[in-house]
Amino acid sequence: MATSLVVYISFAGAAREAMTFYESVFGGELKISTFGDFGMADAPADGVMHSELRADGFTVMGADAFGEPEGGWGANRVHAAFMSDELDRVRGFYDRFVERGAEVVQPLEKQMWGDLYGEVTDPWGVAWMFNIAAPSGWAESGSVSS
Repeated sequence: MATSLVVYISFAGAAREAMTFYESVFGGELKISTFGDFGMADAPADGVMHSELRADGFTVMGADAFGEPEGGWGANRVHAAFMSDELDRVRGFYDRFVERGAEVVQPLEKQMWGDLYGEVTDPWGVAWMFNIAAPSGWAESGSVSS
């Protein structure tokens, strides 16, 4: 099983900051286009019209969305899930989110279905879920949190 994820996230004016944060977590190459780059007069010139972060095996895209009520943005707006059997790689993503201030919703540990599972919420309210297929021969505790 390979690790793969493509997600598109709308932000209320924080796309550049959020996408730069994701680049610090995942690595890869981030490309950002602004509304001004495309001559769109009805949006802030420096607002992100489209951004794309291509990392090894997946892509995260994002843009600024304007005109939404302020309270309409935040927790549970987006859930993104990694499904993988690459323990070290996906645990590294989880750990880097936590190191950079993401809120731990569920520690990364063995679950009743046999896999490792953890969930964090990043500073923009996006929930990230990590499910790693159970490697053979791990300890009963299954805890891999740092």
